[in-house]
Amino acid sequence: MTPDTEPLVRTIKERCRTCYTCVRGCPAKAIRITGGQAEVIRERCIGCANCVLMCSRGAKETRNSTASVRRLLASGETVIACLAPSFPVEFGGIDPLRFAGMLKAAGFKYVCEVAFGADMVSMQYRKLINENPGRKFISSACPAVVSYVEKYHPGLVKNLAPIVSPMTAAARIVRAHYGPGAKVVFIGPCVAKKDEAFRNRADVEEAITFIELRNIFKTAGVDRSTALDAHFDPPHPAKGVLYPMGGGLLNSAELDEDLMTGRFLSAEGLENFVEALRNLEHGDIDADFLDLLCCNGCLMGPGLSVKTSKHSREAVLRRYARKSYFSIKINEWEDSVRRFRAMDYGAAFEVEDQRVLPPSQEALKTVLEKMGKLRPEDELNCGACGYQTCVEHATAIIRGLAESEMCLPYTIERLKTTAEELTVSYNQLAKTKQALIQSEKLASMGQLAAGVAHELNNPLGVVLLYSHLLTEQCPKDSRVFGDARMITEQADRCKKIVGGLLNFARKNKPFFRQENLALLVENYFRTAPLPAAIHFETASSGADLAAEMDPDQIIQVLSNLVTNAAEAMPAGGTLKIAVFRDEENVCFSVADTGCGIREENKKKIFEPFFTTKQIGKGTGLGLAVSYGIIKVHRGSIAVETNADPAKGATGTKFTVKLPGAARGKPEKQAGAAGKVFGGETL
Repeated sequence: MTPDTEPLVRTIKERCRTCYTCVRGCPAKAIRITGGQAEVIRERCIGCANCVLMCSRGAKETRNSTASVRRLLASGETVIACLAPSFPVEFGGIDPLRFAGMLKAAGFKYVCEVAFGADMVSMQYRKLINENPGRKFISSACPAVVSYVEKYHPGLVKNLAPIVSPMTAAARIVRAHYGPGAKVVFIGPCVAKKDEAFRNRADVEEAITFIELRNIFKTAGVDRSTALDAHFDPPHPAKGVLYPMGGGLLNSAELDEDLMTGRFLSAEGLENFVEALRNLEHGDIDADFLDLLCCNGCLMGPGLSVKTSKHSREAVLRRYARKSYFSIKINEWEDSVRRFRAMDYGAAFEVEDQRVLPPSQEALKTVLEKMGKLRPEDELNCGACGYQTCVEHATAIIRGLAESEMCLPYTIERLKTTAEELTVSYNQLAKTKQALIQSEKLASMGQLAAGVAHELNNPLGVVLLYSHLLTEQCPKDSRVFGDARMITEQADRCKKIVGGLLNFARKNKPFFRQENLALLVENYFRTAPLPAAIHFETASSGADLAAEMDPDQIIQVLSNLVTNAAEAMPAGGTLKIAVFRDEENVCFSVADTGCGIREENKKKIFEPFFTTKQIGKGTGLGLAVSYGIIKVHRGSIAVETNADPAKGATGTKFTVKLPGAARGKPEKQAGAAGKVFGGETL
C-alpha cells in the first residue's frame, strides 16, 4: 500500500484486548470499538501515535517506511539524512561523530541537522509576531497540533502561523545547498511527520522514526564498534537544537515568556494543548502566541525506544545543546543564515472539519437508560470505557464509535445477571439430569421386577394353595398346623411383595381430570386409618387449588407418604398435612416429627428396594412408585429432613408440587356446603 492508502496507525487484532486504553489516550477520539476490537479511523486520526505508546500489548503499530528508505539508499541517488534535534536522547550513548559515521555507513551521503531549519523558522516566527501586533498565532511546528486544529478547531485555522515546520525548512535548505535532485529522508521521534512528509513530498522523500533507523542499521550491518567517525554536514545549527523541549521555540526565537504580560504561552502534552486551543477559541486567554506541542516535547515522541524519564531526556539534550552551541563557528552560521534567509518558508493550511453535531437529549437519554443510568447519580464517570464522562460515552455510541459493553459497571451488572440465569439453568439441568438417571434406573428396575414377580407368582400360588389346605386339614392343636400357618403367613407376605413389584413395574396410564387437591386430601383422611398415638394437623390456603391429575395415583402417593411418616413415629408424634399454591403449582406437604433421614441415605430414598425400616416392615418401593407418579404428572417431589437432634428438632417433610390449573377455571367444591378443609385438627 502507498502512504495515501495505508493508515498511519493500525491495530494488530490478534493482540488487541478490551482495555480501551487507546480510546482513553486519544485526544481526537479517532478510535472506533467494534466487537471489542479497536480500529483507528484514519480521517479523524491526527497522527500523535499516543495509542502506540499507551498500548502495553503492542497492539498498535505505525506505518513502516524502512523498506522504502532501503530502496532509496540502494538506488545510487544522493540521499540526505535530515536528523531531528532530539537524536541525542535516542542515541545518547553514541558519540555524535560516531553516530554521523554510522549514518553514512548505512548509505546516506550527507547527514544534516534539522536544527538549522529550526533556526531559520524561529526567525520567521519572530518576524511574524513583530509585524502583526494584536493578532493571535498558533505555532505550526508540530504536525499533530496542526492536524488537530484543521479537524477539530477549524475556526482557528486562520490563527495557525503560516510558516513551515523545521523539517520542511531544513529539507528545502539542504536541497538548495546540495542540489535539487537530492533525496531527503527525515529521521526523528515523530510519527505524524510521515503524513507531513507525504503532503510535502516535493521537499521530503520519506520520514522514518529513530526506531526504524535502528532496524536499518541492523539490516545494513552497521555497528558503532566498526563505523568510522564523521562530521555532520553543513549548515550547522545554533539554538534550534532546543526545539524538542517545551518552550524551545520561544527560546530559539528569543521570544521571552514574560509572566506579567502573558504574551507568549507554551503548552505541551495531550491534555494541555487541547485545553489551550479550547481556551483560545472561547477567548479565555490573552496570549498573542501559543507554542504548542502534542507530546510532552518532541523528546517524548512515540518514535523513541528509550524508556528514561522526561527530565533525564531534557538533561541529555541540554548537554548536547550546550556543547553544540559553544562549538559552532559563528561566522559560518551567520553566512548560512544570510544565504538562506530569503527562501520561501511559507505554509498554507486547509480545513478538514471532522466535528459531528451533538446528539439530541432524547437519543442520549435512551442510550444512557439502556446502560442502566436512569438518574444523574447513576452516571459514575469512572472512565473505564475510555471516555471521561458517561455522556461522552453515550455520544460515542450514537456516533458509532463505541459500544455499550465498554461500560464496566453495566457489563458487570449484565455478567451478574447472566451468571444468575446460568446458575438457575444449571440447577434445572442438574435436576433434569438427576430425574433422567432416576427414570432410567426405575425403568431398568421395573423390567427386572416384572420378570422376577412373574417368575415367583406361579410357584407362590402353589405354596399358598397347599399351605391353606394343610391348615384346613390338620388339627389346630397339632405341630403341623402351626408350621402350616407360619408357611401361609410368610407366603401371604411374599404375595404382597410380589404385588408391590408388579405395581412398581406396571405402567399405569394416568387418566387426568381437573380435581381440587384440598378436597382430595380431605376425602382421603375421612377413610384412612389414623393411629391413635399420632396427632394430625391439616392446613389449606383455601383457594385456587385445582390441578389436572389422576386422583387415584395422587391418593396412592399421599398414602405412601403418610404411611412412611406414621412408621417414622412409632412412639407417637405430630403429622402435619398442608395444601397450598405457589405461583405456578398446586402443592401439598407431609411433615412428621419422627427420627428423620440421615444425610447419607437422603440421596437413596427414591431408589427401588431401598428402605431404612426393619426387616419385614417394608419393601422399599413406596417412594420409588411415588416418584414415578409425580414425574408422570410433570411435577416434583422434594424432601427436607433432620436426623441430628443437635441441629434442632428431628423430622422429615416431603413437598409435592403439581402444575396448577389456569386461574379462573371453576373448581369442584368440597362437600355439600362447598367448604374446603383448612385449619382443623383431625
